[in-house]
Amino acid sequence: MLNLKIQSFVIGLGVVGLALILLTTSPPAFAAPKAQFTPFPTPTPGTDGRIVYIVQPNDSWWRIAAIYAIDLNELLGVNDATSETILIEGEEVILGFGGPAEVTPTFGPSPTPTPRLPTPSPQPGSGTLCVILYNDANGDSLRQEEEPSIPGGAISISDSTGEISITETTTSGLEPFCFEDLPQGEYNISVAVPDGYNPTTVLNYTLILDPGTETYLDFGAQISSTAVDDVAAPGGSSRSLLFGIAGGLLLLGGIGLGVYATLMGRSKS
Repeated sequence: MLNLKIQSFVIGLGVVGLALILLTTSPPAFAAPKAQFTPFPTPTPGTDGRIVYIVQPNDSWWRIAAIYAIDLNELLGVNDATSETILIEGEEVILGFGGPAEVTPTFGPSPTPTPRLPTPSPQPGSGTLCVILYNDANGDSLRQEEEPSIPGGAISISDSTGEISITETTTSGLEPFCFEDLPQGEYNISVAVPDGYNPTTVLNYTLILDPGTETYLDFGAQISSTAVDDVAAPGGSSRSLLFGIAGGLLLLGGIGLGVYATLMGRSKS
């Protein structure tokens, strides 16, 4: 009976010790699994400016839009798709557009500067000025093709700088007198009519002669009435004097005949 109690006591002590061991000993700690992240590469623009995403397994339009914070409708519009369009793994989806990817330039040898050629100085141009002093027969101050040049007049041209001063005498004919290769600039043109003519236009004119141009000026004059009488009666005043002498002689002859007739009448009586 005593041995049984001793055995029960020993068993009880063992149970209590085991319990104490269990209570004072912490269970083994198990490490929590690390969080798993799906890598999403940062999209960069290609050489054409497109930002492209490659479809992954189980991707959807909503998932791609959520990953890159893009409006779903905008993503669909850029790809010309709808929410019903099926995505295929490996295909390209356009996320947007941007500048081309940054390219690191490769520097080559420095170029050799090309020497600059001297800039030629602009050369002044020249032009042609043609002038005619015409016989304005009808006095309308407008030259007709059949109205010729008046000989014996003078044409003078001079530029504003005083470097050019030319005077020419007019001759007969239908063609004007031309001053060629005149430097461009401002010119004053004047004409002098010969004796026996009255001007029918202005006799002075100022113009700007542009390079490469050919300018024509017409100055008119009309023969005066005195000159017309002289032309109509060649000999002029000398002929009038002859007519006067002849008329005097006739008058004296008439008087002589009258005196002779009177004397003859008296002698008969």
